[in-house]
Amino acid sequence: MGIIMWLVVGGVIGWLASVIMRTDGQQGIILNIVVGIIGAFIGGLIFARGDINNAPLTITTFLVSLAGSVILLAIVNMVRRGSIR
Repeated sequence: MGIIMWLVVGGVIGWLASVIMRTDGQQGIILNIVVGIIGAFIGGLIFARGDINNAPLTITTFLVSLAGSVILLAIVNMVRRGSIR
């Protein structure tokens, strides 16, 4: 059941991050899931010092994961376009 939750929550977080960064039209569901999962990992490393990756789903972990996903998309935009947007 854990992997299914990772995919669902990762997809939602990746989609929200792509809407915030205005890259929603360029991404599909698979890329949204990847962005959400990698963003949760990045957010956990930056904001929660790694503790979020084993934490249950709460509003705090959701927001940290969303912040990590937005940071990931900002980095990708800087590399691809030269601007964050």
